[in-house]
Amino acid sequence: MARLTGRRILVTGGASGIGRATAALFAREGATVAVLDRAADAAALVAREIGGHGITVDVADPTSVDAAVNAAAAVLGGLDGVVNAAGILSSSGIADTAPDVFARTLAVNLTGTFLVVRAALRFLQAAPAATIVNIGSGVGLLPTGPGSIAYVASKGGVIAMSKAMALELAPAIRVNVVCPGLVETAMTEGFLRNAAGEVTPDLAARYALKRPATPEEIAAAILFLTSDEASFVTGIALPVDGGRTFH
Repeated sequence: MARLTGRRILVTGGASGIGRATAALFAREGATVAVLDRAADAAALVAREIGGHGITVDVADPTSVDAAVNAAAAVLGGLDGVVNAAGILSSSGIADTAPDVFARTLAVNLTGTFLVVRAALRFLQAAPAATIVNIGSGVGLLPTGPGSIAYVASKGGVIAMSKAMALELAPAIRVNVVCPGLVETAMTEGFLRNAAGEVTPDLAARYALKRPATPEEIAAAILFLTSDEASFVTGIALPVDGGRTFH
Protein backbone atom coordinates (compact mmCIF):
# COMPACT_ATOMS: atom_id res chain seq x y z
CA MET A 1 0.00 0.00 0.00
CA ALA A 2 1.19 3.52 -0.77
CA ARG A 3 2.42 5.18 2.39
CA LEU A 4 0.68 8.53 1.87
CA THR A 5 -2.67 7.48 0.44
CA GLY A 6 -5.22 10.24 0.95
CA ARG A 7 -2.70 12.71 2.38
CA ARG A 8 -2.80 16.36 1.28
CA ILE A 9 0.72 17.80 1.31
CA LEU A 10 2.13 21.25 0.63
CA VAL A 11 5.77 21.36 -0.57
CA THR A 12 7.61 24.66 -0.84
CA GLY A 13 10.55 24.87 -3.20
CA GLY A 14 8.77 22.14 -5.10
CA ALA A 15 9.91 23.19 -8.57
CA SER A 16 13.51 22.00 -8.22
CA GLY A 17 16.03 20.03 -6.22
CA ILE A 18 14.96 18.37 -2.98
CA GLY A 19 11.49 19.89 -3.16
CA ARG A 20 10.82 18.55 -6.63
CA ALA A 21 12.07 15.07 -5.75
CA THR A 22 9.89 15.12 -2.63
CA ALA A 23 6.78 16.22 -4.51
CA ALA A 24 7.27 13.46 -7.09
CA LEU A 25 7.91 10.77 -4.48
CA PHE A 26 4.93 11.83 -2.39
CA ALA A 27 2.65 11.69 -5.44
CA ARG A 28 3.87 8.16 -6.19
CA GLU A 29 3.10 7.25 -2.59
CA GLY A 30 -0.52 8.35 -2.94
CA ALA A 31 -0.51 11.97 -1.73
CA THR A 32 -2.07 14.90 -3.52
CA VAL A 33 0.58 17.61 -3.62
CA ALA A 34 0.53 21.39 -3.87
CA VAL A 35 3.83 22.49 -5.45
CA LEU A 36 4.74 25.96 -4.18
CA ASP A 37 7.62 27.90 -5.69
CA ARG A 38 8.68 31.37 -6.83
CA ALA A 39 9.18 29.97 -10.32
CA ALA A 40 5.56 29.83 -11.47
CA ASP A 41 6.14 28.04 -14.79
CA ALA A 42 8.43 25.43 -13.22
CA ALA A 43 5.95 24.80 -10.40
CA ALA A 44 3.15 24.35 -12.93
CA LEU A 45 5.28 21.92 -14.94
CA VAL A 46 6.10 19.76 -11.91
CA ALA A 47 2.44 19.83 -10.87
CA ARG A 48 1.36 18.58 -14.29
CA GLU A 49 3.95 15.80 -14.17
CA ILE A 50 2.76 14.49 -10.80
CA GLY A 51 -0.95 15.27 -11.02
CA GLY A 52 -0.71 18.00 -8.39
CA HIS A 53 -1.31 21.74 -8.20
CA GLY A 54 1.23 24.48 -8.90
CA ILE A 55 1.05 27.67 -6.83
CA THR A 56 3.34 30.69 -6.92
CA VAL A 57 4.81 31.93 -3.65
CA ASP A 58 7.60 34.07 -2.23
CA VAL A 59 8.17 32.46 1.16
CA ALA A 60 9.85 35.61 2.48
CA ASP A 61 6.67 37.66 1.89
CA PRO A 62 3.96 37.12 4.54
CA THR A 63 1.16 38.23 2.23
CA SER A 64 2.32 35.91 -0.55
CA VAL A 65 2.64 33.01 1.91
CA ASP A 66 -0.83 33.50 3.36
CA ALA A 67 -2.40 33.63 -0.11
CA ALA A 68 -0.47 30.60 -1.39
CA VAL A 69 -1.16 28.42 1.65
CA ASN A 70 -4.84 29.34 1.59
CA ALA A 71 -4.97 28.49 -2.11
CA ALA A 72 -3.25 25.16 -1.49
CA ALA A 73 -5.66 24.23 1.28
CA ALA A 74 -8.60 25.21 -0.90
CA VAL A 75 -7.54 23.15 -3.91
CA LEU A 76 -6.51 20.15 -1.80
CA GLY A 77 -9.52 20.29 0.49
CA GLY A 78 -7.34 20.85 3.56
CA LEU A 79 -3.77 20.05 4.60
CA ASP A 80 -2.33 17.00 6.33
CA GLY A 81 1.30 17.89 5.91
CA VAL A 82 3.87 20.53 5.05
CA VAL A 83 7.41 20.15 3.71
CA ASN A 84 9.48 23.34 3.81
CA ALA A 85 12.12 22.80 1.13
CA ALA A 86 12.44 26.34 -0.23
CA GLY A 87 15.89 27.75 0.37
CA ILE A 88 18.78 29.81 -0.94
CA LEU A 89 22.53 29.52 -0.46
CA SER A 90 25.09 32.15 0.51
CA SER A 91 28.66 30.87 0.68
CA SER A 92 30.63 33.95 1.77
CA GLY A 93 32.28 34.48 5.14
CA ILE A 94 31.68 37.17 7.74
CA ALA A 95 33.68 39.99 6.18
CA ASP A 96 32.35 39.36 2.67
CA THR A 97 28.68 38.93 3.54
CA ALA A 98 26.72 42.12 2.99
CA PRO A 99 24.00 42.81 5.54
CA ASP A 100 21.30 42.63 2.89
CA VAL A 101 22.55 39.17 1.80
CA PHE A 102 22.52 37.98 5.41
CA ALA A 103 19.00 39.34 5.91
CA ARG A 104 17.69 37.82 2.68
CA THR A 105 19.15 34.40 3.47
CA LEU A 106 17.45 34.36 6.87
CA ALA A 107 14.25 35.75 5.36
CA VAL A 108 13.95 32.85 2.92
CA ASN A 109 15.43 29.94 4.86
CA LEU A 110 14.36 30.69 8.44
CA THR A 111 11.57 33.27 8.42
CA GLY A 112 10.04 31.66 5.33
CA THR A 113 9.80 28.34 7.14
CA PHE A 114 8.09 30.06 10.08
CA LEU A 115 5.66 31.95 7.83
CA VAL A 116 4.57 28.80 5.98
CA VAL A 117 4.00 26.85 9.20
CA ARG A 118 2.14 29.78 10.74
CA ALA A 119 -0.15 30.10 7.70
CA ALA A 120 -0.75 26.35 7.49
CA LEU A 121 -1.34 25.82 11.20
CA ARG A 122 -5.13 26.12 11.29
CA PHE A 123 -5.46 23.62 8.48
CA LEU A 124 -3.02 21.18 10.06
CA GLN A 125 -4.82 21.45 13.40
CA ALA A 126 -8.05 20.40 11.66
CA ALA A 127 -6.43 17.22 10.31
CA PRO A 128 -6.55 13.98 12.33
CA ALA A 129 -2.77 13.44 12.17
CA ALA A 130 -0.61 16.14 10.67
CA THR A 131 3.11 16.43 9.99
CA ILE A 132 5.67 19.13 9.31
CA VAL A 133 9.12 18.40 7.91
CA ASN A 134 11.52 21.32 7.65
CA ILE A 135 14.81 21.20 5.77
CA GLY A 136 17.83 22.17 7.80
CA SER A 137 21.39 21.27 6.86
CA GLY A 138 24.30 19.30 8.17
CA VAL A 139 26.17 22.59 8.53
CA GLY A 140 23.45 23.77 10.89
CA LEU A 141 24.49 20.91 13.17
CA LEU A 142 28.23 21.29 12.63
CA PRO A 143 29.77 23.86 10.26
CA THR A 144 32.32 22.45 7.82
CA GLY A 145 34.71 25.38 8.22
CA PRO A 146 34.95 29.12 7.50
CA GLY A 147 32.34 30.68 5.22
CA SER A 148 28.61 30.40 4.53
CA ILE A 149 27.90 32.41 7.67
CA ALA A 150 24.37 33.45 6.64
CA TYR A 151 23.42 29.97 5.43
CA VAL A 152 24.75 28.31 8.57
CA ALA A 153 22.89 30.79 10.77
CA SER A 154 19.65 30.26 8.88
CA LYS A 155 19.81 26.46 8.98
CA GLY A 156 20.86 26.37 12.62
CA GLY A 157 17.81 28.50 13.28
CA VAL A 158 15.57 26.09 11.38
CA ILE A 159 16.83 23.21 13.52
CA ALA A 160 16.23 25.02 16.82
CA MET A 161 12.88 26.39 15.68
CA SER A 162 11.70 22.95 14.53
CA LYS A 163 12.38 21.51 17.97
CA ALA A 164 10.44 24.34 19.57
CA MET A 165 7.58 23.74 17.14
CA ALA A 166 7.56 20.04 17.95
CA LEU A 167 7.20 20.80 21.63
CA GLU A 168 4.48 23.39 21.13
CA LEU A 169 2.39 21.48 18.60
CA ALA A 170 2.52 18.00 20.15
CA PRO A 171 0.72 15.68 20.33
CA ALA A 172 -1.51 16.62 17.40
CA ILE A 173 1.21 17.62 14.92
CA ARG A 174 4.60 15.96 14.52
CA VAL A 175 7.47 18.27 13.55
CA ASN A 176 10.88 17.07 12.40
CA VAL A 177 13.82 18.47 10.46
CA VAL A 178 16.01 16.73 7.88
CA CYS A 179 19.64 17.87 7.74
CA PRO A 180 21.16 17.00 4.37
CA GLY A 181 24.84 16.96 3.60
CA LEU A 182 26.04 17.93 0.15
CA VAL A 183 23.30 17.31 -2.42
CA GLU A 184 23.64 17.45 -6.20
CA THR A 185 21.19 20.20 -7.16
CA ALA A 186 21.20 23.39 -9.21
CA MET A 187 22.10 25.26 -6.02
CA THR A 188 25.39 23.38 -5.65
CA GLU A 189 26.41 22.90 -9.27
CA GLY A 190 28.69 25.95 -9.23
CA PHE A 191 31.16 24.37 -6.81
CA LEU A 192 30.33 20.67 -6.58
CA ARG A 193 32.27 19.45 -9.62
CA ASN A 194 35.56 20.44 -11.22
CA ALA A 195 36.21 21.14 -14.90
CA ALA A 196 36.48 17.40 -15.59
CA GLY A 197 33.00 16.83 -14.18
CA GLU A 198 34.30 15.02 -11.11
CA VAL A 199 33.14 15.79 -7.60
CA THR A 200 35.67 18.22 -6.13
CA PRO A 201 38.07 15.98 -4.18
CA ASP A 202 38.26 18.09 -1.02
CA LEU A 203 34.46 18.07 -0.81
CA ALA A 204 34.18 14.31 -1.34
CA ALA A 205 36.87 13.73 1.29
CA ARG A 206 34.61 15.18 4.00
CA TYR A 207 32.10 12.36 3.56
CA ALA A 208 32.45 8.73 4.60
CA LEU A 209 30.51 7.72 1.50
CA LYS A 210 32.78 9.90 -0.69
CA ARG A 211 29.99 11.41 -2.76
CA PRO A 212 27.11 13.86 -2.68
CA ALA A 213 23.52 12.76 -2.20
CA THR A 214 20.88 12.78 -4.88
CA PRO A 215 17.71 14.78 -4.18
CA GLU A 216 15.82 11.49 -4.19
CA GLU A 217 17.86 10.18 -1.26
CA ILE A 218 16.88 13.21 0.82
CA ALA A 219 13.26 12.87 -0.30
CA ALA A 220 13.22 9.30 1.03
CA ALA A 221 14.09 10.56 4.52
CA ILE A 222 11.38 13.22 4.28
CA LEU A 223 8.91 10.52 3.26
CA PHE A 224 9.79 8.42 6.30
CA LEU A 225 9.19 11.33 8.69
CA THR A 226 5.91 12.20 6.96
CA SER A 227 4.60 8.64 6.94
CA ASP A 228 2.98 6.61 9.71
CA GLU A 229 6.21 4.64 9.95
CA ALA A 230 7.51 7.60 11.97
CA SER A 231 4.37 7.94 14.09
CA PHE A 232 6.42 8.01 17.33
CA VAL A 233 9.04 10.42 16.00
CA THR A 234 8.92 14.16 16.64
CA GLY A 235 11.43 16.88 17.40
CA ILE A 236 14.42 15.20 15.77
CA ALA A 237 17.09 16.68 13.51
CA LEU A 238 17.92 13.77 11.22
CA PRO A 239 21.34 13.97 9.53
CA VAL A 240 21.23 12.54 6.01
CA ASP A 241 24.80 13.50 5.31
CA GLY A 242 26.71 10.51 3.97
CA GLY A 243 28.73 10.26 7.15
CA ARG A 244 30.20 13.76 7.10
CA THR A 245 29.83 13.65 10.86
CA PHE A 246 28.44 11.02 13.19
CA HIS A 247 25.98 12.65 15.54
